[in-house]
Amino acid sequence: MPRAVAGPEIERLIQLLSRLPGLGPRSARRAALHLIKKRETLMSPLNAALGDVLGKIVECRVCGNLDVRDPCTVCTDAEREAGTLVVVADVSDLWALERSGALKARYHVLGGVLSPLDGIGPNDLNIASLAERVPREGVQEVILALGATVDGQTTAHYLTDLLRDAGVTVTRLAQGVPVGGELDYLDEGTLAAAIRARTPI
Repeated sequence: MPRAVAGPEIERLIQLLSRLPGLGPRSARRAALHLIKKRETLMSPLNAALGDVLGKIVECRVCGNLDVRDPCTVCTDAEREAGTLVVVADVSDLWALERSGALKARYHVLGGVLSPLDGIGPNDLNIASLAERVPREGVQEVILALGATVDGQTTAHYLTDLLRDAGVTVTRLAQGVPVGGELDYLDEGTLAAAIRARTPI
């Protein structure tokens, strides 16, 4: 076990940072050192921001987004297309789609995907609320923005069957070659999906 090179407070900061996605022990040490060196311009404002949001973050009772208001900023945006509902697995997916600026729709966060091997079934996700929400809000199109994993596809099939008699169009995101992608670097599954989803030009 490596010896501590700093006081317990700094070691605790490093341990907490290492729990963040994408940060291993080395990256956490670099991040902690950067925060310490920039404590006036970075650490103090970060500490204040964390304190501000800590007690204010709530889960939107309508869509499942995380915000400091309920209903959330997205649900209360009057410029959204009320007839289009994008279904995502997690809040991070919602935020990614919003960053793209590709559509101005409403969202529904499932809270995960179906995974029989992990014991995650329909009752463990926000599926019942989706089935109630579609007719209540007069949704015309449900876009399934779920991952191309086995569990994501299983969830998409389940939701398609669930909404079959709801009088709503169910679509999913196209899959295949990414913008700027080189064919030589793509896996076989991505190439196969791109060929199946080919469109006329």
